[in-house]
Amino acid sequence: MTAAELTALLVLCTATSFTPGPNTTLSTALAANLGLRQALRFVLSVPVGWGLLFSLCAAGVGALVLAVPMLRLGVQATGVGYLLWLALKLWRANTLTQVDGGRLQVTFWQGVLLQFLNIKAWMLALTVVAGWLAGRDDALTRFAVVLPVLLAFGLSSNLTYALIGSLLRRWLADAEHGGRRLRWFNRSMALVLVVTAVWMATF
Repeated sequence: MTAAELTALLVLCTATSFTPGPNTTLSTALAANLGLRQALRFVLSVPVGWGLLFSLCAAGVGALVLAVPMLRLGVQATGVGYLLWLALKLWRANTLTQVDGGRLQVTFWQGVLLQFLNIKAWMLALTVVAGWLAGRDDALTRFAVVLPVLLAFGLSSNLTYALIGSLLRRWLADAEHGGRRLRWFNRSMALVLVVTAVWMATF
């Protein structure tokens, strides 16, 4: 892989990983509501799920998903429904007690599954496969370079957003303001998820 190709990959990863989306929104919201330690299981699930999805796309499964209308629609509809469900849970969480009680819990495997329900992730994975792997004699060598880069960006971007959320945690939970800060923060995050779901539905 040439330096120009690697640079282009790094630029693409930066632009797609650090812009707001379902993963970064949830990383921020979970850390703000549950603390950094509890959010880490979701943060770690993102690169695991993304790595599995990318590997499947490199093996040709991604093209099949997008080529079969019912499969694509199934991924799209399930992903949109899941994001709207998470948005509703966030909207209703007014206090940290409600969150700790299970109103907003995303397990590691739910985080992994979320990557497969994001039609944007499938398209991005196929874009990387087409631009950096497909038709290359050294495709396996390139895969061994590209995959760690994607995993590193998936981890670093969500960890960054989770750190931001954890830094906001005490300010958001200030009892003096009756939980209003946390309530409006959660509702703002819920709206971001709704907008993302709508965007996914029209993608």
